[in-house]
Amino acid sequence: MPEKAKFQDLIRRVRNRDEDAARELTMRYENAIRRVVRIHLRDARVRTVLDSSDVCQSVLASFFVRTALGQYELDSPDQLLNLLTTITRNKLANQVNRLKAQRRDVRKTTILSEECMAVVDTAPRPDEQLATKELVEQVYNRLSPTERYLAEQRTSGRTWQDLAGELGGTDVAVRKRLTRALSRVMGELGLENGDEDHD
Repeated sequence: MPEKAKFQDLIRRVRNRDEDAARELTMRYENAIRRVVRIHLRDARVRTVLDSSDVCQSVLASFFVRTALGQYELDSPDQLLNLLTTITRNKLANQVNRLKAQRRDVRKTTILSEECMAVVDTAPRPDEQLATKELVEQVYNRLSPTERYLAEQRTSGRTWQDLAGELGGTDVAVRKRLTRALSRVMGELGLENGDEDHD
């Protein structure tokens, strides 16, 4: 099977909430995500509070939920890597900003407190989330009927253009509607801060 077909099959299986596909994708991309965290998290004092594995888990959890609910169209491994890199940078900046907003002086932080752990360890391992499918169901159940319809249609293979033709507006507007809905619900569930708008 050609590489492009293998990749598209992997994404199709992730979209269908296949546990083996989630593990395979995690094994392929986890090191790349951690590398992005290490590159962008240069301050050793902040690294005592934020760990690359914590950020990685959060990135993959978000990716799996959003993919299962039809947000992303991915055609190549490079496109996926670019998306995961963007999500990682957003989440990392978000978590650093949360620490600063709590007025933490990371220069004085030497031991992780329970409060810090609550900031960085907000979700179970992504492959566990996908294995139980509970997280995707929780997000899905919190969407409005229109938002649920969009997610269902996207996971069934309909394009943004098709949906825009049916619902009115542009494909960009329809995509943004689902993106914002997923951000809102994932923020309500404590998985994101609600201000991470992934395209």
